[in-house]
Amino acid sequence: MTPDKSSRQRANIRQGLTVDIIQKSDQRSGKLTRGTVQEILTGSAFHPHGIKVRLSDGRVGRVAAILSPDSPAGDSPGHDTKI
Repeated sequence: MTPDKSSRQRANIRQGLTVDIIQKSDQRSGKLTRGTVQEILTGSAFHPHGIKVRLSDGRVGRVAAILSPDSPAGDSPGHDTKI
């Protein structure tokens, strides 16, 4: 899955935002993991594969989609979805 354009710009990502990420181990399957951004790990302003973040539950991956702050995050933080 290719990240949407907004998830490639560091300026669009902030702490507390609900996002879908692709973890390294899930790149082949495209499985998305939903959670809340705890820390932004990518230092550059742009990354073609998505900005790397750490979620509040400790999982790390590249942002594939930014969800609106008021959208439901599934059953619990870190809800897994498969596309």
